[in-house]
Amino acid sequence: MLTVAAGLGARSAATGVPGYAGDVLYTVLVAALVVLAAPRLRPVAAAVTAFGLSCAVELFQLTGVPAALAAHSRIAPLVLGTSFHAPDLLWYAVGAAAGWAVHAAARRAARRSDAAA
Repeated sequence: MLTVAAGLGARSAATGVPGYAGDVLYTVLVAALVVLAAPRLRPVAAAVTAFGLSCAVELFQLTGVPAALAAHSRIAPLVLGTSFHAPDLLWYAVGAAAGWAVHAAARRAARRSDAAA
């Protein structure tokens, strides 16, 4: 929930490079959802999957379908966006790297905790 709130706040409050925080957080959220769906997935696999899904959504915007859905839904543009923007792909990579770092750190901490027990 914190990632969603931060992403929505970043999208509404910032433009330029700070405005891309929403793109980064979008992919962090996708990474978290991937890990929730497949908790045993290695951090690098979860990050690559999140990056791939984020890029797929961005490329889907080239079809015009997300823009059409946005005309009928308030949630569709938040989930699917409305128009393709190539620099978003770079920021999705940054988000995937952040997701990887958090996931890898959490796994290391869990292993240390298991070893200490």
